[in-house]
Amino acid sequence: MRIKAVIAYDGSHFFGFQSQKTTPHTITGRIETAAKKLGIHSPVVGSGRTDRNVHATGQVIHFDLPEHWQEDLKKLKIVFNRLLQPSIQIKTITPVHDTFHARFDAKRRIYRYVLKSIPTTPFENAYCTYIDKCDMKKLEEALHLFRGTHDFSLFHKKGSDPGSTVRTIWRSEVRNFKNYTILYLEANGFLRAQVRMLAGAAIRYAQGGLSIEQIERQLAGKQLFTTYLAPPQGLYLARVTY
Repeated sequence: MRIKAVIAYDGSHFFGFQSQKTTPHTITGRIETAAKKLGIHSPVVGSGRTDRNVHATGQVIHFDLPEHWQEDLKKLKIVFNRLLQPSIQIKTITPVHDTFHARFDAKRRIYRYVLKSIPTTPFENAYCTYIDKCDMKKLEEALHLFRGTHDFSLFHKKGSDPGSTVRTIWRSEVRNFKNYTILYLEANGFLRAQVRMLAGAAIRYAQGGLSIEQIERQLAGKQLFTTYLAPPQGLYLARVTY
């Protein structure tokens, strides 16, 4: 039986989401190690990869259950979480069709990025990013440029073949709460490090290091002006919809 699980994790404790041959300390590696202790040997498939130090409150994974766990998903969730604590939490477990795929069936992905206008405390350093001298109106102006369907060929990290670099961003906005600024980006999918590069370009413009015309030219694929990646601390994969 195939199951879909919504999970949350603290990315600062791992070397990213995807399994790696050089280290077992990844989100997928930790989950698969715990699963084997429960007699589950199916590979774990996620809706998408997150970088080292990037967190999630609504990542989605799927894997297949052996018969001995199919009748008690409530108990499975409890036992699984005991093995995964404190850095990973399974929030929900639900049965799905045998052809369900966490990555390819996803319709929209939502990221949020938490910034702070005053220096962070030691307790916040891994969970938000301090941005100095940042014009919040300019930040929002830049983010609005990314809405719609664009070829983001100059706004992603190279190193893998994404097939197409065309993506549709439905939502890109800024919300303020006390000393915190939260960026929201919602799209049908994101390229490798795309969220961090979009946020990085917007931050550079808001700090005076980049012009809006330069961002527009880069978005049009005409000229590369910045490859700055916003720090991973404070970035969260918030939700995936199907």
